[in-house]
Amino acid sequence: MPVSLHTDKSKPLLFPKQITNNPSSNTYYLQVSISMKVFIITALIGAASAFAPSLPSTRCSPTSSYTSSTSELKATMSKSVPFLLAPTKTKGWVGDVEFDPFGFTEYFDMKWLREAEIKHSRVSMLACLGFWQQQYVTLPGLTPVADSNLAPAAVGASAMLQIVVWMGVLEFWTNKGNVTMETMFSDPKRVPGDLGFDPLGLGVGKSKEDMERMQLRELKNGRLAMLAIGGMIHHNWVFGEPLF
Repeated sequence: MPVSLHTDKSKPLLFPKQITNNPSSNTYYLQVSISMKVFIITALIGAASAFAPSLPSTRCSPTSSYTSSTSELKATMSKSVPFLLAPTKTKGWVGDVEFDPFGFTEYFDMKWLREAEIKHSRVSMLACLGFWQQQYVTLPGLTPVADSNLAPAAVGASAMLQIVVWMGVLEFWTNKGNVTMETMFSDPKRVPGDLGFDPLGLGVGKSKEDMERMQLRELKNGRLAMLAIGGMIHHNWVFGEPLF
């Protein structure tokens, strides 16, 4: 049913020309008129803003900020050990895989560390070869021993001390007496691991890129050999038998 807002028909509706006759009614209708105007203007502004072009936002959203901070964090993490920070002093060195879990590069000279790595790599490659050859080949005058871990006891302390002494002499000679970490690289031209030993001339006429490629091969084989000789020794210890 339609509802009539004006129930008293004996009193006509007040039109604008009749408003001035009653002060209280005049104030009421004035307030209603102002409210209607405000409502209409607000509605028009809202409708117009729907068609206005949107301006580019200069504020960073939480998602973009999180993505940016995450990217910066990933850029500083190690490639080989993703849950650790990447070392900063290994950059530019051949064979750098950002592996320094104990932070040695923060406390020791990088040249000295590279020299130690190369020497241990070369010794380990020779050790891997000698460890399994010991099982099949015995030098004249020595007692055959299948388990290479027993070889030092078989040859005695004198033979082992000879190896230590002569290696010390070789170290002193190749470094011209500078055998400590503080003095080993007092000569700025001294390159870690470079002893001038190339009897087959493999480095003759090679470019810098070719030499770095050969150095990388030596490092990779040496790193593998360090792990391998450790595995060989522990195999014989754990199982109590020769390697093969």
